[in-house]
Amino acid sequence: AAVVDEDGNAVSFIQSLYFEFGSGVIAGDTGILLQNRGSFFSLDPGHINTLEPHKRSFHTLMPAMACREGKPAILYGTQGGEGQPQTQTLLLTRMLHYGMNPQTAVNEPRFVWGRTWGEPTQELKVESRVADEVLADLAAAGHIVRKVDDYDGVMGHAHVISIDDNGYRSGGTDPRCDGAAIGW
Repeated sequence: AAVVDEDGNAVSFIQSLYFEFGSGVIAGDTGILLQNRGSFFSLDPGHINTLEPHKRSFHTLMPAMACREGKPAILYGTQGGEGQPQTQTLLLTRMLHYGMNPQTAVNEPRFVWGRTWGEPTQELKVESRVADEVLADLAAAGHIVRKVDDYDGVMGHAHVISIDDNGYRSGGTDPRCDGAAIGW
C-alpha cells in the first residue's frame, strides 16, 4: 500500500503475515494474528540462514519509492514473493521509459520467472494476453513457458501512486486483486 497526504508526506509499505494465516498463533486474547517471516531461518548451524543473533532472514518485503530531486515521485509495491523485484521493475520501467500512467502500468500483461511462493520452479509464467508468437519465441529461446490466466494473481497484487512536479497525484491498483486507488 502507499499513501500521500496533502502536505506531500509519502509512505510506501507492505503488511504481511507471510503464509495465508501467518504463524497460526493469536497473541493472547487480542485477536492479533502473528506473522511467520522467520520461517526462512534454519536451525542447521552450517546453513546461510542459520538462526543466530543480529541476523536477518531472507524475506521479500520490499515497498518502494522513487524520488525526483529528493522528493517522492513514485510509490509502488506488490505482494508476490520472489516475483516482487520483477513486477516492481516492470512498473517503474513502464512509467519512466514508456510514459504509462499508474493504472495502465499495473494493468498491462505481466510475466514472472521462478517461484513467487510455494515450490521452487524455473518456469516463466506469462499472462495469456501476451501474443502466442511471443510465447513461442520465448520457448524457442529455452524458457519453460507456462501461459496463465489474463489477470493471474500469481503475478502479484501491485499498487502505484505517482506525484508530478505540481504535486498532482494519480494512482493505480491491481485488477488481479481487490483494492482501490482513492483520493480526496
